[in-house]
Amino acid sequence: MTTGSPWFRDTNEPEPEPIPADPYGVPSPYQEPAPAPYPYPEQTAYQEPRQPAYQEPQQAQQPYQEPAQTYQQPAQTYGQPAQTYREPEPAYEAPYAPAYDVTPEAPREDAHTPPYEPYEAPEAPRASRRRSSDDTAVLEAVEALSGPVPEALPGPGRAERRRAAKGGSRGKSRRGGPAATAAGAPGGGATAAGAPAAPLSRVEARRAARAAKDSVGVIASRAVGELFITFGVVMLLFVTYQLWWTNVLAGQETDRAKEQIEDTWAKDDGAEDDSKPGAFEPGEGFAIMYIPKLDVVVPVAEGINKAKVLDKGMVGHYAEGSLKTAMPSDKQGNFAVAGHRNTHGEPFRYINRLQPGDPIVVETRTAYYTYEMASILPQTAPSNVSVIEPVPKGSGFTKPGRFITLTTCTPEFTSTYRMIVWGKLVEERPRSQGKPKALVG
Repeated sequence: MTTGSPWFRDTNEPEPEPIPADPYGVPSPYQEPAPAPYPYPEQTAYQEPRQPAYQEPQQAQQPYQEPAQTYQQPAQTYGQPAQTYREPEPAYEAPYAPAYDVTPEAPREDAHTPPYEPYEAPEAPRASRRRSSDDTAVLEAVEALSGPVPEALPGPGRAERRRAAKGGSRGKSRRGGPAATAAGAPGGGATAAGAPAAPLSRVEARRAARAAKDSVGVIASRAVGELFITFGVVMLLFVTYQLWWTNVLAGQETDRAKEQIEDTWAKDDGAEDDSKPGAFEPGEGFAIMYIPKLDVVVPVAEGINKAKVLDKGMVGHYAEGSLKTAMPSDKQGNFAVAGHRNTHGEPFRYINRLQPGDPIVVETRTAYYTYEMASILPQTAPSNVSVIEPVPKGSGFTKPGRFITLTTCTPEFTSTYRMIVWGKLVEERPRSQGKPKALVG
């Protein structure tokens, strides 16, 4: 009886041949000897064949490496040509930097370092259509608010800009919301965070252009202001002319008139006395008046014509029509004269300072006539011609004599009223005897 257990195997059966370790059936010389038999010789334990100790070296397997995939993002076009951006070449780096020297070594001159090529954006194409007058006005308004506008703005196309304007241009970002521009105006150059603001739509640009234009009220107020400024400048120049320049011109005229009078006297020395009413032409100088207290020396001319006599800085003698008065050489009468108180030489500006007894001297070709101030009328109407009569009313004189009357305008810088100063003759001295005491002293 035979079973699978080695203990019940028939001893008469031959031993099975061992399975060779070599797969090709060749016994390996390196096979270990069979183990000793079990204690019972009639039975032998089954033993699995062992692998040979020597194994052929296996090739090292290469690690798996996926092939490099080159993926290129297709250029997106938004109505403008795709911009090709090229990364700049990396700068040269020193292969070794010692710990004690933090300064990198400068590259050698013979190092083959490729030159740096800065990025240059492609030139934007110019607009194909011409701008109309409305577009020009809109662009001028936008430029006034946010700076110059290029011919073609880079970025999304017209459709994208319109959608962006519809979606966000009417929000708070353009009307003072969180994304309001730093300048506080719609369409500014950059937001408060530094990002560029969205472009204005055409409607908003036109509104901005209309808002930038001046209203009728602003233009009118500006015109009125300019008129007032012009008027003020003209008035200032006029006042300067009246108060200063006219005095300069009058001083030159009076100097020439005095020289002319003195030259005439020198040529006619010894001739008959011609100081009679009507002996001189209107505007012709015939005498010189002195007021020592006021330091006044002024020529006296025939007539009271404003342009020919008074505006030239001279004193005019009343010698026309009903206002005809006596000459200093007359034995009886009133020698009345008029002069400016302000501007044009202003010879009678301070006659209100005269006191009774102050001398007033009139020099003619033949004599000196000395008058003493007698009285003053501070104010009277211009139509009051009685003040220059032979016996002037209001002077205090009661009978005929040889008087002098000075008339001028009052108050100062106006011609509303007249101021009158009267004097009485106290001395008549021929020029051959020299100057009177009033002029010498």
